[in-house]
Amino acid sequence: MKAIILAAGEGIRLRPFTFSRPKSMIPIADKPILEYAINSLKECGLEDVTLVVGYRKESIMNYFEDGLDFGVRIEYVEQEQQLGTAHAIKQVEECVDDRFVVLNGDNLVEERLIKDILDNETGNITVVTALREDARGYGVIIPEGEKVVQIIEKPPRPASNLTNTGVYLLNREVFKYIDKTPISDRGEYEITDTLQGMIDDGHIINHVRADLRQTDIVYPWDLLAANSSLLDKIEVQQQGELEENIVVRGSVSIGKNTLIRAGCYIVGPAVVGENCEIGPNAIILPSTSIGDNVTVKGFTQIENSIIMNDCKIGTSSHIAGSIIAEGTTVGSHFISDMQDTTVQVGRHLYDVTVGAMVGENTTIGHSVTVDPGVIIGVRCNIASNKNITRNVANNTNVM
Repeated sequence: MKAIILAAGEGIRLRPFTFSRPKSMIPIADKPILEYAINSLKECGLEDVTLVVGYRKESIMNYFEDGLDFGVRIEYVEQEQQLGTAHAIKQVEECVDDRFVVLNGDNLVEERLIKDILDNETGNITVVTALREDARGYGVIIPEGEKVVQIIEKPPRPASNLTNTGVYLLNREVFKYIDKTPISDRGEYEITDTLQGMIDDGHIINHVRADLRQTDIVYPWDLLAANSSLLDKIEVQQQGELEENIVVRGSVSIGKNTLIRAGCYIVGPAVVGENCEIGPNAIILPSTSIGDNVTVKGFTQIENSIIMNDCKIGTSSHIAGSIIAEGTTVGSHFISDMQDTTVQVGRHLYDVTVGAMVGENTTIGHSVTVDPGVIIGVRCNIASNKNITRNVANNTNVM
């Protein structure tokens, strides 16, 4: 059976981390989100994969190529305009046989979600569902036993706590109904509207309720929660060089050609990528992911954070609950603490607990403090001795 992964989306609400790559290629626990979906399919025996790509497609295609290095066979189909999930699925009409699995490449989908739909296969179109305490912002399922009676996309007042996970077992009949799907209020062709059209015409659509929690990544702070969850399951590898007087506790993975200098203290779960230099006397605390080619200078402490590839972190810095994108250089005595705060994304305000969120290829001088919840865009230049209290737009010089 072929598996289809929808990976064409941009992820506007995750900016500044999606300016140069699609949402599915943001690294969490040192791997792109999309890689976890591919691994889950492989573990379920689904090795024939079609990726629907669009926004910044080259970053996906260059990383995964034909898929053989990841234990699968990958072909690519382009969705030139991102016009919704039904439109994306329509692009694979010539690639699939009668039945195929569909999942989103920008959410963390555990393999048991896929196994649930394969193990409970009834011959009908099937949707994987999950109970949520707050179903607002999700597609809501109204069930009748194993049958789906109604699918309502993001209702303001959900009539059910049973929600759509975005994992489907479909057949070719769906393509006829995609052609008849009306455009939604969001300006997209939604697969949920397609399935509702099939229900209205008498087709039986089943649902399988998953017991496991699916991790949805919508906003930047969701990356930290997903990172913490994935690090609890990391495969520990010690491939670097450790100098004397180093303490490593818990599940800590250290990549090839990485040097951990004397006096460092590392507590897992944590991952340090390849070709890094940490310390001396640096402290890495739980739920921290450090990418490849990263330098963390001495007496710096990092906790519950994501430091992406090719970053340089200066000495005597403190970073907590923060995300620093690749290619960013941070001077000494940098402070970014994690606290309860209100973050603005677009026109909406969100109460969250987070530190700073710094876009790629930004340069930050010495003795800079960034308030919790502040978002700094890409390619910014922050001069030394500044206190950044509000969001900084892309390509801004703060002098």
